[in-house]
Amino acid sequence: MKIRLLCCVTFLFLAVTNISQAQEKKVAPTSQELYNEIAAMDTVLFDAFNAKDMAKFKPLFTEDLEWYQDNGGLLSYETVFTNFEKMFKNENKLTRQLVKDSLEVHPIKDYGAIEIGVHQFRHMENGKEEIGTFKFVMIWKKVNNQWKLSRVISYDH
Repeated sequence: MKIRLLCCVTFLFLAVTNISQAQEKKVAPTSQELYNEIAAMDTVLFDAFNAKDMAKFKPLFTEDLEWYQDNGGLLSYETVFTNFEKMFKNENKLTRQLVKDSLEVHPIKDYGAIEIGVHQFRHMENGKEEIGTFKFVMIWKKVNNQWKLSRVISYDH
């Protein structure tokens, strides 16, 4: 009986130990260098967006881009840039600003990085400034030592 009890206790101890180890985060830490690179790319991307500079903006995306939007569905590279071309011709002066302290960066092994954050878009509508605050996830891929966006998830509209 004592051997059986000892076996049960040992089994339970090992099971609890394995469960607690399985729940530990085993995430690669984000280096300051990676954080700075992605923060800089966010600035480059949206400086081009705010300036409506398609020549600088478009090359920052991979051609296999997938853009997911909660209220617009999955958009292809062609659709995304047709929409941006129309938007850039619009006179509403739409601009984007990253919400301070909302930026998160996480590495993706042998691929690139995940950028998560909150941003605000501002534009004039009927003589009044409209501000929308939205969440986003962007997947950056390092291609020939250059960062490009391959996936965008825009939500909470």
